[in-house]
Amino acid sequence: MGLLDLFLVASMPVVKVLLITALGSFLALDSIGILGDVARKNLNTVVFFVYNPSLVGVNLARAVTWESVVLMWFMPFNILITFILGSALGWLLVKVTGAPQRLKGLIIGCCAAGNLGNLPLIIVPAVCREKASPFGDPDVCHSYGMAYVALSMAVGAVFLWSYVYNIVRVSSREVQKVIKANSSINQNEVTLIQVDESTEPLLDQSSEGKLASCAIESTVKAPVSEHNIVGWLTMLAQKMNLKRILAPSTIGAVVGFIVGVIPQLRILLIGSGAPLRAVQDSVSMLGDAAIPSVTLIMGGNLLRGMKGDGVEAPVIVGVIGVRYILLPIMGTLIVKGGVHLGLVQSDPLFQFVLLLQYALPPAMNIGTITQLFGTGESECSVIMLWTYSLASVALTLWSTFFMWFVA
Repeated sequence: MGLLDLFLVASMPVVKVLLITALGSFLALDSIGILGDVARKNLNTVVFFVYNPSLVGVNLARAVTWESVVLMWFMPFNILITFILGSALGWLLVKVTGAPQRLKGLIIGCCAAGNLGNLPLIIVPAVCREKASPFGDPDVCHSYGMAYVALSMAVGAVFLWSYVYNIVRVSSREVQKVIKANSSINQNEVTLIQVDESTEPLLDQSSEGKLASCAIESTVKAPVSEHNIVGWLTMLAQKMNLKRILAPSTIGAVVGFIVGVIPQLRILLIGSGAPLRAVQDSVSMLGDAAIPSVTLIMGGNLLRGMKGDGVEAPVIVGVIGVRYILLPIMGTLIVKGGVHLGLVQSDPLFQFVLLLQYALPPAMNIGTITQLFGTGESECSVIMLWTYSLASVALTLWSTFFMWFVA
């Protein structure tokens, strides 16, 4: 297959994403008012709790078996590598550009976490349906491709809400400490100015000494409470945000994995002759609504970047360089090395998905995380606007190269 043919195959999914994204942006305009803030929030809630878990669960259940689990073991490791390399490059970007402290967690998060769910859910099936696709039979390609993407989405959600969430949390907490320290210093200065120097203390020095000794004695006599293990575990769970880690998509992946690997459940639920195939068909219908809904929401959210506060050009260029140049090059070397060492299976589609994980724009849920802590929300919208605007070109070029690389 020629390079031009691969370019046309790679460009079709991106064109579809652009068309639906443009429609979402159009519907979100104030003059149209169909997909406003409230409508996007409600639709996003349905996608988060219903559509995405259905899509992830049903595709994993259809394609996952014990044999495929052994073959796909490298994918979680590959996603971990993308987060590690992205974090290191993001940290270097913060140091080089001298970005403010309040944007430190945002920049590292944008460099570390790619959109491992929504965009692969659109790109991989669309590539499989193309007649000139290098991945063989469209139905087989779609079945295995959706399983790979479902696993990628589930693992990516775990890393996002356990790792990036805490990076942004720590960064925002440091900013809040600085703000509180500055405000307390200002209050103390105002208080000192207002105090009259001629004012005498209400207690003499002997009384103050007695009070201090009483306070010390009461402190010594007070029993020291032991660490409560249950309380410590609860605090740890709150800091790691287990509610977000165990997101509906992750739960859907676990259910789909269990159904896929247990033969008795698989016979009951999966296949055209399964007694409970109506359950599978119903969940599949719900999952089919995930891709267009997510793309419309993405288009509406990108409008916020046009209204957000400005971000320094070096920061935007740096994030784009990390996501679309450095990480894809490193990923190509890593996947190539894994294939050479026999760590990665020979399936070209599996290798394509692994490579694609290095060339994706930042995860859209980073905007949700910044909104939770109220730090860098408008700046995040600007970064998302630029990175997703250039994603059409970058994803097309890298997808073309990846398909040529694995074919």
